[in-house]
Amino acid sequence: MNKLLWILACITFIYAGEPISPIPLHHGADIKKAKLGKELFFDTILSKDNTISCLSCHDLSNGGSDSRTVSSGFSGREGNIQSLTVFNAKYNFKQFWNGRAANLLEQAKEPLNNPAEHNMNPQALEEKLNNSSYYKSRFKKVYSIDTIAYAYILDAIVEFEKALTTPNSKFDKYLREEEELSEEEKEGYTLFKQNGCITCHNGINIGGNSFQKMGTFLEYKSQQEYPDRYDVTGKKAHRNVFKVPTLRNIALTAPYFHDGSAKNLQEAVKSMSQYNLGLILSDEETKKIVSFLNTLTGEMPKILEP
Repeated sequence: MNKLLWILACITFIYAGEPISPIPLHHGADIKKAKLGKELFFDTILSKDNTISCLSCHDLSNGGSDSRTVSSGFSGREGNIQSLTVFNAKYNFKQFWNGRAANLLEQAKEPLNNPAEHNMNPQALEEKLNNSSYYKSRFKKVYSIDTIAYAYILDAIVEFEKALTTPNSKFDKYLREEEELSEEEKEGYTLFKQNGCITCHNGINIGGNSFQKMGTFLEYKSQQEYPDRYDVTGKKAHRNVFKVPTLRNIALTAPYFHDGSAKNLQEAVKSMSQYNLGLILSDEETKKIVSFLNTLTGEMPKILEP
């Protein structure tokens, strides 16, 4: 068992009485590699026309996601689904809405090589960075290499993303018995469990660990098609099936859903309750659940500090 799985197993055991576990206080990333990855993440040099960075679609001040319904990439081309948060992505069992990437390494490759995003390829990336005396020096210092290879570029970015964890939310502190929730927040958490939200939104990332059909009690209709699980498996039963998104920092990541159709948390909670739980929540119930969701905002990752 690797170190991360061992830590998660211990956390699950300790908090076995609760369906949600706190985020570990230590991310375990290699900080030297992560700092280099941070520079790459912020740098438009990774795009063909030097206009797009990873930050362009994963706004770290917007909870690590995009405030737009879909992101804009190379030459203004629009994406085909709402951008997921990079915060705590290391705890997801798959990456992307349809789970087509098994891990952060596979995920990192796609936007770099996508014509609608960075519009690059491994050879072009290597050439660009090897023509930079700054990055040649940085990679030599971190990896002890004279020539920058594609694999090292990806490795640095992935190590940075591993460091993007947001521990110490109010709810995490509540689970560790370090802080109390207000009565409204507690009632919201109780409703969250009693109504069945916890069925899909559980574990360390409060989601990100299963696939679910959007619209199990009521058919969910979108204006257009989105890359769902069917695109990966080819199984008809997987149409409109997506990875359950994390609820960590959910108060910061509007708009919501794969199509960005819910503009605020109240709307998202009411819609999901109707489509996936078969419930019509009152305004008071919705308010309490939103109060609970607001306790899931954690500390900004330390690697983002100046």
